[in-house]
Amino acid sequence: MKAFVFPGQGAQFVGMGKDLYDNNPLAKELFEKANDILGYRITDIMFEGTDEDLRQTKVTQPAVFLHSVISALCMGDDFKPAMTAGHSLGEFSALVAAGALSFEDGLRLVYARAMAMQKACEAAPSTMAAIVGLPDDQIEEICGEISREGNVVVPANYNCPGQLVISGNVEAINEACERMKNAGAKRALPLKVGGAFHSPLMQPAKDELQAAIEKTDIQTPKCPVYQNVDGNPHTDPAEIKQNLIAQLTSSVRWTQCVQNMIADGADDFTECGPGKALQGMIARIDREVSAHGIA
Repeated sequence: MKAFVFPGQGAQFVGMGKDLYDNNPLAKELFEKANDILGYRITDIMFEGTDEDLRQTKVTQPAVFLHSVISALCMGDDFKPAMTAGHSLGEFSALVAAGALSFEDGLRLVYARAMAMQKACEAAPSTMAAIVGLPDDQIEEICGEISREGNVVVPANYNCPGQLVISGNVEAINEACERMKNAGAKRALPLKVGGAFHSPLMQPAKDELQAAIEKTDIQTPKCPVYQNVDGNPHTDPAEIKQNLIAQLTSSVRWTQCVQNMIADGADDFTECGPGKALQGMIARIDREVSAHGIA
């Protein structure tokens, strides 16, 4: 059974999508439509910009979304998902690919999300860190011991067994990294990100995005979409909407998404979009299934 998955922020690279634009009329049409919707030529930054330009949250998120969705839509008859899922930002790509969101509405929401998150990042110094080689429950326990009023650190991304990303204010992240290393973590590495995504520090962004999501029409998808907040399949538009709103301040339960997709019959995962990060995570979750990019 075929599952299609979509990456999040961090997978971007300069030149992404240029081959599609140059060689596929549908891709060119969709990229130009995106330029019109955004009011600037994001394709110029994607194809010929600098790494620094592309790393801006307000650019990165729509860029990754566009590359992912257009890659899927240009597969034609080969794009027949039995289920979809996306990692963080990738959930919006998964919803468009499954027909729950229109291309236009998906892009508008992603841009609104990016701008809201950019503002939240600028309001408080915060960051994230990757923890490798400690059990999830031990990471959760250390985070709980450190977190107190004014000091926030929480599990943010359950990526795969042995790899969890934590999120919080800078001081708490630094303390957590030291505690994790002392507890036996192979690595506790602060990430080069602008804020504490998927933590309570994103509440202002969540409030802003909620208004945009509530005004957006979400249809019943053509196949189940496994959402980050609980890892479960969803087809009810009202549930999908509430889960999207909750996503910004909730953990990304990617391991659970993949495990549940496999339990429901998925044995072939195709990653649509830049990079190979999700393929690596899926291989570490279950080596019996096939995980690959678009051929």
